[in-house]
Amino acid sequence: MKKLRILLIVHEKLVPPDDPTGKTQKEIDEWRTEYNVMTTLENLGHDVRVIGIGDRLKELRESVQEWRPHAVFNLLDEFSGIVSYDHYVVAYLELMRQPYTGCNPRGMMLSRDKVLTKQVLAWHRISTPAFRLFPFGQRFREPRHLAFPLFVKSATEDASLGISQASIVDDMGSLQERVEFIHNHVQTDALVEEYIDGRELYVGVLGNKRLTTLPVWEVNFGTLPDVQAGIATRKVKWDRKYQAKHGISTGVAKSLTSEQTQKLSVLSKRIYRALHMSAYARLDFRMREDGKVFLLEANANPDLSYGEDFAESAASVGVSYPKLIMRIVNLGLSHMPEWRMFEP
Repeated sequence: MKKLRILLIVHEKLVPPDDPTGKTQKEIDEWRTEYNVMTTLENLGHDVRVIGIGDRLKELRESVQEWRPHAVFNLLDEFSGIVSYDHYVVAYLELMRQPYTGCNPRGMMLSRDKVLTKQVLAWHRISTPAFRLFPFGQRFREPRHLAFPLFVKSATEDASLGISQASIVDDMGSLQERVEFIHNHVQTDALVEEYIDGRELYVGVLGNKRLTTLPVWEVNFGTLPDVQAGIATRKVKWDRKYQAKHGISTGVAKSLTSEQTQKLSVLSKRIYRALHMSAYARLDFRMREDGKVFLLEANANPDLSYGEDFAESAASVGVSYPKLIMRIVNLGLSHMPEWRMFEP
C-alpha cells in the first residue's frame, strides 16, 4: 500500500489527543470519531496531520500549500458554528484543486437543507412525509392540509438536535408550542411533518458513480413504551446510560423480505443520485405496516465512529473498519470534480 500524506480536518474543539489514557468516557465520546479515524490511518502506515478548524481557513490553506497532502480527510460537520456552512469548506478545497474525502459541495448543500431535499425528491416522485415550514422569526400560523399527529424538528440541524418525545404533537396548541421551542432554543426554521408510524430503517451507501448499498439497519427501541418508541431522540442516539437502561440497540433489520430489501437498495441509490451525493451517506427511512417507505433524512458524511451504525453495517458484510476508512480515502482520490476534468 502506498504511503499517503493525509490531512485530517476536524472541529477546533475535537482535535483528538495522541493518547486517550486518563480521559473519561464522556471526554472520549466527544472526539471518538476523530480519534478512530486518525489512529486507523496511522496504523495503516500513512502520514497523518490533524488541524482543528473554527471560523478561519488560513491554517487549512497553508497546510495544503506547504505540505501538499494526497487527500484531506473531512470530518467537519459545521463551519463557524453554522451547520449549513460546512459545504463551503469543501468548495474551498475544490477551488484549491485539493482531493478530499466525503460528499461534494452540491450534494452536501442539497441534503443538509431538509426542505430542499423534499422538493427535489418530490420532482422524482419519491415519498417523504407531507410537511410545512415555519420560518425562524415569523409569526405562527395554523397549517392547513396536514393531519395530526405531527413531528416537529429543525429544518437544518442534525444529530437529533432539538428532538425529544415532545416533538410529536397531537393538537394545534402543542404544535405552536413546539414550533416556538425550535425557534427560541435551536434558532432555526422549524420543519413540521406528518408523523409516519412504523419501523425506523437506515441504509448506508458508498460510491461516486458506481454505488454499493450496505445491509439495512434498524433501530430496536427495547423496553421503551410505544408512545416513546416512535422517534430516535438525542437520548436514544447518544446517551449510553439511557440506551443500557432501556435495551436500545441497532442491528441488521430482521424479517424484511428480499423484495423489500431490494426496493430499499434501489430507492437509496435513486435518492443518492437525485441529491448529487458522493463518497458515502446514510439514508433514514420509515416503513409503515403496509410496506410503504418514506425518506426521513439523507445524511451526507454520517458518523464514522468505530462500532456505530455505518461502520457496523459495513462490518456485517466483511468490510472491516480499516478497509472502510481506506475505501473512503480512495473514493476521495478517485472523485472527479470539475477541475479534474480540465487538467492537461
